[in-house]
Amino acid sequence: MTTHRTLTAEGLTLAYGDRTVIDALDYDVASGRITAIVGANGCGKSTLLRSLARLLAPASGRVLLDGKDPRSLPTREVARIVGLLPQNPTAPEGIVVSDLVGRGRHPHQGALARWSADDYAAVADALEATDILDLAERPVDELSGGQRQRAWIAMALAQHTDILLLDEPTTFLDVAHQVEVLDLLIDLNRDRGTTIVMVLHDLNLAARYADELVVLKDGSILATGAPRDIISAELVREAFGLECSIITDPVSGDPLVIPAGRHHAR
Repeated sequence: MTTHRTLTAEGLTLAYGDRTVIDALDYDVASGRITAIVGANGCGKSTLLRSLARLLAPASGRVLLDGKDPRSLPTREVARIVGLLPQNPTAPEGIVVSDLVGRGRHPHQGALARWSADDYAAVADALEATDILDLAERPVDELSGGQRQRAWIAMALAQHTDILLLDEPTTFLDVAHQVEVLDLLIDLNRDRGTTIVMVLHDLNLAARYADELVVLKDGSILATGAPRDIISAELVREAFGLECSIITDPVSGDPLVIPAGRHHAR
C-alpha cells in the first residue's frame, strides 16, 4: 500500500507578473482520496495544481509536502512522491511509447539508470492498464490525440508515486476512454491508496468520480466537500454562471447537473 503523504497550501498566493491568480488560499489535500478541482475557465485550477507540483513558486505563502517545503528537497526525491500529468505535455521528437512510459521510472533508478525487474513490470502494467500495449513501439508523434493522452497517463502510472496530480486527464479522449481512465484512477486509489488530485472541466464526471470537490472562483475556494454535500443549483450558478437543475444520477446516485440553456429553460 502507498504511504499516505500530506500536501498542504498555506496562505498561498500565485501570480503571473502583476496578475494575481490564486489569492491567500489555504488547502489541505485529502490524503488517500480522490479530489477534483473544478471551476470556470481562468479561475486558477491549473495554476494551483502546478504550484502543488513544485512547478510554480508562490508570490507569498507556501506549499508543504509532509511538512517540508518541496523546493528544498532533491528533485528525484519529490518525483518519487508526487507525479504530475500537465495539461499540454510535450514528448521528445521520435520517442516511442514504451520509452516515454519508461521515463516514469527514472526517479526510482540510480545514477547509472539500470533497469530492474520492477521497472519493466511497472511499464508493462501501465501500458496494459491504459490499453496501449499494442502501441508500445509506435512513435508518440504518430498517435492520435486520445492515444497520446493515454501514453502520458501510462507514464504517470509507471512512476508509482504516493500522490498523483492530473490536469485534465480526460482531454482528447472519447467518452468510453474517459470513463476507462477515471475507473482506472479509482482502482489506483483503492488498490494502492494513491492520493489523486485532478482538474476536470466536466462537473458531472467530477461528481461521479471524486470523493471531494474543490470549487474555485476567482482564485479562492468557493466550496469544498463531498459532491452530494455541496453541489446545488445555487453553487453552479455562482461558480459557473450557469442556470441548471440538479437531479440524482440514476447510475451512481451522485448529483447530476442538467444545464438549462437559453433555448430549453422553462
